[in-house]
Amino acid sequence: QVQLVESGGGSVQAGGSLKLSCVGPRYIFSNCGRAWYRQAPGKEREWVSGISSDGTTRYADSVKGRFTISQDNAKNTLYLQMNSLKTEDTAVYYCGACGGGYWGQGTQVTVSS
Repeated sequence: QVQLVESGGGSVQAGGSLKLSCVGPRYIFSNCGRAWYRQAPGKEREWVSGISSDGTTRYADSVKGRFTISQDNAKNTLYLQMNSLKTEDTAVYYCGACGGGYWGQGTQVTVSS
């Protein structure tokens, strides 16, 4: 089964930064929109940021100005640079592509006060 592979999660203090990475097959990154989602304990999975096949980026209001989504097509890698992290950003972060057709296993991000 095709899978996306995330990395880069960890534990940081509020105000800190982390950069998540997501690697996947070339045909997915070439043809599909890609996005980051997150799921906090006891909450539903929510969309965080997305990038379309033409490079257009979008962000949830809760992360706008703090998170930056980008991609390296040569490496088939999607990134999420997270700055000024808040405790409420604590969640498992997932990479998704093709409208939810492909998912990663998730990477934990924990932000402490």
